[in-house]
Amino acid sequence: MNNFILQKESDDKVAQLRINSRQAIFLISICAFTLLSTLYLSAEILSDMFYKERLNEFKKNYNVMSENLKLLQKKLEDLDGKVVVIEEKDKAVRNYAGMPEIDLDIRKLGTGGYGIKSNILSDNISPIVNEELIALSLDIEKISRNVNLEIESYESIYDKVKKDINRISKIPSIRPVKEGYLNSSFGYRNDPIDNVMRFHQGQDITVKSGTPIYSPADGIVKRAYYAGGFGNHIKLDHGNGYTTLFAHLSKIKVKHGQKVSRGEVIGLTGNTGRSTAPHLHYEIHHYGESKNPLDYFYHKQD
Repeated sequence: MNNFILQKESDDKVAQLRINSRQAIFLISICAFTLLSTLYLSAEILSDMFYKERLNEFKKNYNVMSENLKLLQKKLEDLDGKVVVIEEKDKAVRNYAGMPEIDLDIRKLGTGGYGIKSNILSDNISPIVNEELIALSLDIEKISRNVNLEIESYESIYDKVKKDINRISKIPSIRPVKEGYLNSSFGYRNDPIDNVMRFHQGQDITVKSGTPIYSPADGIVKRAYYAGGFGNHIKLDHGNGYTTLFAHLSKIKVKHGQKVSRGEVIGLTGNTGRSTAPHLHYEIHHYGESKNPLDYFYHKQD
């Protein structure tokens, strides 16, 4: 059996340790086990530290993602509310342009939009976040369809209005004066001068003398002079069967045959002719039939 001598020398003595091969193997085994155990424990400690660090980082990122998702969801809800307002305005504009409303079933379906692909969500994301992302994708798809539908709707309205702009510009659709009180209305009434029941073919608007009178639509001046009960008065021919008449003016600012545009000043209110107080008498006729002017005011006011 081989022996191993471990020797330590100093100035005053020499120390020796004799071990055989079996003892040497045992000593080496103890050292190796101790080293491996130390490395293993160190690895476990480091691994646990890294795991906790990654876990804290994941929790932090998850909380940030969750807050961002909530914020995005809120913004989508606000956007969806604005789309509802756009839909209401779409109905009003379509009505004014003489177009039918969009069918409710079509609004529910919408047009276009984007389908949800199953591979856009990662398997590494938690199920809760996955559900939030799916719900968010569905909301985005719904709003996208609605927006596309409204874009198509407004394009069709634009095309319709552009096509009918000539007809629409001839419809007397604005108030002839911007202020004043709506007095004697269209229909039967007691005449304020002789107290006899007569049919009143227009709308009286009580307003101070000298108030500007605006043309309610494009047209041509057919009459612009003083005539009996109407006093100073103007008659406009707008085409497509529409004519308007303005009576009791203090001043006429247009002449016979002149072309006028919607919103152009044609005269000033007054108290001329068969009138008891300053006001504007306003009539609308369509192919000779008198119409209630209030039905043509874009904004009805008292």
